[in-house]
Amino acid sequence: MEFDVVQGNIATQSADALVNAAGTSLEMGSGVAGALRRAAGDEINEEATETGPVDLGEVAVTDAYELDAEYVIHAAAMPHYGDGQATAESVRDATRNSLEKADELGCRSIVVPALGCGVAGFDLREGAAIIGEEIEDYEPETIEEVRFIAYSDEEYDAVRSATGKPEPSEQTADTEADR
Repeated sequence: MEFDVVQGNIATQSADALVNAAGTSLEMGSGVAGALRRAAGDEINEEATETGPVDLGEVAVTDAYELDAEYVIHAAAMPHYGDGQATAESVRDATRNSLEKADELGCRSIVVPALGCGVAGFDLREGAAIIGEEIEDYEPETIEEVRFIAYSDEEYDAVRSATGKPEPSEQTADTEADR
């Protein structure tokens, strides 16, 4: 399975599944959820809230609507907004359950954000390390590509550092040196 760290807006990514950094209510407010809702249309929020709530660390699936994906996997790494913060366990569970659900759905590609590390208050570097470990340790059935997406320069640098992923130019240099 190919695993890369990329920078950009998750709502503009093309993949079989995009993972939403959700709270347990699955209501799509701000951050990653807001970006996905704005790009997909209000129907995604309606379907997500009708599907929820889910337990902390669990996932639910909706259609992707106007996004360039088949599915959105809503990963509840944080309690309902205002009801507490994400934990190492909830970040780990939400990541693992997202990967398992993508496999169950037959997805070949998936884009994962820094679950629990935005408004949920979990430390970005620690969260990125946990997410990276879960991705590296996961043995996929159908998933061929996982992109861990970071929005800002600061987030990208932190995620790349925490997961041990080199800059793209370093990846190219390493690949050429290995030939």
